[in-house]
Amino acid sequence: MRPLILSGGPAVGKTTCGRALAVSHERAAYIDGDDIRQLVVAGDATLWSGSEGRAQHALATRNVAALARNLLAAGFAVTASDVVTQETLPVYRAELPGCFVVHLVISLDAARARAATRTVYITDEEFELLHRIAASPPAVDLVVDVTDMSEEEQVDSLLRAWVNADV
Repeated sequence: MRPLILSGGPAVGKTTCGRALAVSHERAAYIDGDDIRQLVVAGDATLWSGSEGRAQHALATRNVAALARNLLAAGFAVTASDVVTQETLPVYRAELPGCFVVHLVISLDAARARAATRTVYITDEEFELLHRIAASPPAVDLVVDVTDMSEEEQVDSLLRAWVNADV
């Protein structure tokens, strides 16, 4: 199957769905863009901290794509989650040809309600900023509004879209 990249703001279900979709396959891997960015332990910069943050975001995108290519070559289905921006979408397209990029959309209130059920590692201001950044997705393959979906409905919807993307 084509590598699947799930994008969107915080608490939209990127990680939950990416993992669930991966484990539904016999051989699959899930890559979390946040985990890749956190490999930088000194001198790290966030997406919203100017040109250095954008450069590190693009570096993480290249690293996600490289890891995905290696896993695909070894016969694994690949899902990944990331905040895909106007700047990083072309990087994914170039570095991971054939990737299927899906942007998940959720209302801010629904995202806050979801975030209240888990540990959040960013401030309220950063949460809202990332939500605003994700509100205008780049030209991805599919945009799915998950505001009123349960976790199971969201995973099922994404699985159908992913399978159909290969047809």
